[in-house]
Amino acid sequence: MKARRNKKQVPSFRKLLKTSKVKLENKLKNKQFKKQSTLKKYRKEQRKLRQAVKDAVSKNPIPLEDPKKIRPVKRLEKEEEEEEEEALPLDMMDEDDLQLMKDLGQRASFLTRDLSSSEPIHAKKRKHERIIDKYEKMPRTLQTAPEKELIHLLPIKDKSGIIPQTREKPVIDSNRDEEDQKEELELEEEIIEEPVRELTIEEHLIERKKKLQEKKIHIATLASAILSDPESNIKKLKELRSLLMEQDPDVAVTVRKLATISLMELFKDITPSYKIRPLTEAEKSTKIRKETQKLREFEEGLVSQYKFYLENLEQMVKDWKQRKLKKSNVVSLKAYKGLAEVAVKSLCELLVALPHFNFHNNIIVLIVPLMNDMSKSISEMCCEAVKKLFKQDKLGQASLGVIKVISGFVKGRNYEVRPEMLKTFLCLRIKEVEVKKDTEDINKPKKFMTFKEKRKTLSRMQRKWKKAEEKLERELREAEASESTEKKLKLHTETLNIVFVTYFRILKKAQRSPLLPAVLEGLAKFAHLINVEFFDDLLVVLHTLIESGDLSDQESLHCVQTAFHILSGQGDALNIDPMKFYTHLYKTLFKLHAGATNESVEIVLQCLDVMLTKRRKQVSQQRALAFIKRLCTLALQVLPNSSIGILATIRTLMHTFPKTDLLLDNDSQGSGVFLPELDEPEYCNAQSTALWELHALRRHYHPVVQKFAAHLIAGAPSEGSEALKPELSRRSTVELFETYSMAAMTFNPPVEFANSKKKDKFLQGQSFLNEDFNQLIKKHCSEVATQSSLDFTKYFKTSLQ
Repeated sequence: MKARRNKKQVPSFRKLLKTSKVKLENKLKNKQFKKQSTLKKYRKEQRKLRQAVKDAVSKNPIPLEDPKKIRPVKRLEKEEEEEEEEALPLDMMDEDDLQLMKDLGQRASFLTRDLSSSEPIHAKKRKHERIIDKYEKMPRTLQTAPEKELIHLLPIKDKSGIIPQTREKPVIDSNRDEEDQKEELELEEEIIEEPVRELTIEEHLIERKKKLQEKKIHIATLASAILSDPESNIKKLKELRSLLMEQDPDVAVTVRKLATISLMELFKDITPSYKIRPLTEAEKSTKIRKETQKLREFEEGLVSQYKFYLENLEQMVKDWKQRKLKKSNVVSLKAYKGLAEVAVKSLCELLVALPHFNFHNNIIVLIVPLMNDMSKSISEMCCEAVKKLFKQDKLGQASLGVIKVISGFVKGRNYEVRPEMLKTFLCLRIKEVEVKKDTEDINKPKKFMTFKEKRKTLSRMQRKWKKAEEKLERELREAEASESTEKKLKLHTETLNIVFVTYFRILKKAQRSPLLPAVLEGLAKFAHLINVEFFDDLLVVLHTLIESGDLSDQESLHCVQTAFHILSGQGDALNIDPMKFYTHLYKTLFKLHAGATNESVEIVLQCLDVMLTKRRKQVSQQRALAFIKRLCTLALQVLPNSSIGILATIRTLMHTFPKTDLLLDNDSQGSGVFLPELDEPEYCNAQSTALWELHALRRHYHPVVQKFAAHLIAGAPSEGSEALKPELSRRSTVELFETYSMAAMTFNPPVEFANSKKKDKFLQGQSFLNEDFNQLIKKHCSEVATQSSLDFTKYFKTSLQ
């Protein structure tokens, strides 16, 4: 039994572990508690020391009693009595003694100690310390000497105790101050006596020219050094970028502009054709060759300097927008716009030139709001840059980024933006033909033989060689830097979706917005890519817009153009009668003239090509005759370039519809009377009229109009004397309209005289008429004044005869 009990009392290994853990925890707690208690004690002692020093400094010591009056025997007796009194408790003392102790406690002599000694303050009093020794240790000063002011510093503590630190306040000598003031006055007088000579305007200009020439040479030197060896001289980019903050007010604006343009051209030249990514931690830790390390340093420096440069350009634009002068006042407010224009131009160049490099999306975010800027020059600059980017972007990655930002900006501004922003969408390369062409150029599809075909046609050894060749070709194709067709089509699809979402939002929410013509023009261009499911709803919306009467003539023409682009593509399968759109175009033709609406003729020519030429099977002969007759009448009242385009369209229609040559005969072959004022082309009886307008156009002052009129009168032959030259017959109607444009307010081609004699006679006759007219006015001025207006005209005619 005893053995069993002893076995039970022996603690197990787990219990020992538990108890050891408890002991360790207790030990740690005790250590922490001791540390805390010692810290508290130390803080209390420090507080007491600081308070004692403050009290000793603030209170003046009271002089001690004269030691001669007190005998040494009595002194010893008093000290023994004080020691005994200190040993007694307070309750054993008399009331008089207690009162005396309280009075002594209120006096400052209890706190006055010799702080200059190295003894600690809290040291115990020595029993036989004499008062005379204390008194002797205190410093004595003569009354005649002036008292020195002391500055009390923080005390120092060492092994012996606390040592207070003091410093004498420097005494200012009044005599020296007067001497210094006199010297300063003399220096000021010398400065006033010799003022800086002011430069004249000519000297100032010469000095500015010298400074500017030095800065130009400095910029050219840095730029040539960077171009010669970019990897070694990449740090000089920082030096060149520092000139963007030029502080000399004479040349600050010019130097900043030159530095901005120079840096832009440098980045375009030295930037690699790939995007530089940041290095990972593993790549940084690995050992590499010197050449690789040099290349990495170049790439890191290039990216950082490019980032700082873009930030500087952004700050220039912000300064101009905020129109707030900086503290330096080096650049005036008027110069801010010039700097901002240079900065925007640099951003536009980098947007177009470096779409593959870092921070391209940041440039897009800066450029897109500036497309809607109040300044016309900056807005046009940014729009042109975006158009260039769209035209040269074959893949579509950069175009997608720009389209996303523009769509969000237009929506955020509640569709109150410039129409030019949406007109940039027309430059997108998302036509089906261009996509197929680009994909064939980038990735030519190659079919590999299947296993069954190889087994039928090839032997075992040939199959082995063929397999190795195909594997090598696949690896080479993966190694090429070309993008796949699927990725490109995916990007184009996403871009078009965003474009159509923007267009449909404007059609739905902002029908009276000035953006509507740009939307309709864009829909007309990309209509063949719209999903067939939206065709019915879109045509209904277009028809309601035309019938509402809120649109201008140009906007309604855009609606017609969009409707027929939709119907000419995938819409051929739909059973939709577009007669109302034909009627609207026929009605709108007579609203055009040689004034402001002359530019709308280009849209009319595009609509006629889609409505009549491409849909020739759906167009009746009666409708074709009515349009030819009205177009021939319209050619009389528009500018020459519009007349040439219209006559070229009539020529195409005569070739497309051969039976329309009956309009060249004088004898009417149809029944009924021609009704030119009727707006329905099917019922105006156009077969009963003739194209008499061509004879009037044959005597037109423009030579090309004369040629086209004579060509049409002859029946638009393709051979013979009346046939057109290839330079006129092979061009489209829109090309002819743009070629012979009179936008520069000059004749195109210039009017030429047959010979110089006729020209001289014409000029002489013109001058003679002017002189004769002036003489007649002077001669008959008094007579004319008395006659009536009717008699004046008769008299004037007879006098001229």
